[in-house]
Amino acid sequence: MTAPIADLSQKLAACTLCADRFAATKTRHAPRPVVWFAPGARLLIAGQAPGLRVHESGRPFDDPSGKRLREWLGIDEATFWDKSRVAIVPMAFCFPGYDAKGADLPPPPICRDTWHDALFAALGEVRLRIYVGGYAQRYHMGVRTGVTETVRNWRDSLPGAIPLPHPSWRNTAWLKRNPWFGDELLPVLRTRVREALE
Repeated sequence: MTAPIADLSQKLAACTLCADRFAATKTRHAPRPVVWFAPGARLLIAGQAPGLRVHESGRPFDDPSGKRLREWLGIDEATFWDKSRVAIVPMAFCFPGYDAKGADLPPPPICRDTWHDALFAALGEVRLRIYVGGYAQRYHMGVRTGVTETVRNWRDSLPGAIPLPHPSWRNTAWLKRNPWFGDELLPVLRTRVREALE
């Protein structure tokens, strides 16, 4: 890594800004930033935040959602986890925890506010940006519409970006209700990903 991004990566990996916040969640966990980027990456995947399984493994999208995302992208695990080719930058780098009802907490804005400007400046240009879920779409695209409308208008983001719904199993019903996603968007997504990684 170049010095600025290597230094940033080390600082981010050691971040404990949310220690008190995470200790107060149902999971009472310690921060564990999942840092996954390197200079020269051609594809950016901007997501929401690590889940519990990713918190435990330390690898982004190392869960069933990740398996579905890799199928959507048309790439294998080795390519997906190659930091020199794919940068994975969520809105929060740590697992935010669960609330009292066991639902995912949102990514804390302090993470984005502290790290994103410097990180994206150090990362530089990428060939294709994938915005996964509403949090990433609102931040990166500046949209105020819901995920369905944003993803339905995916052609407006070409050629440099493509918005996607979150690949969680919770969205299986959404995928069934929106067959255009698989029929129209996914073939273009796979082509653009292949071109970006060449």
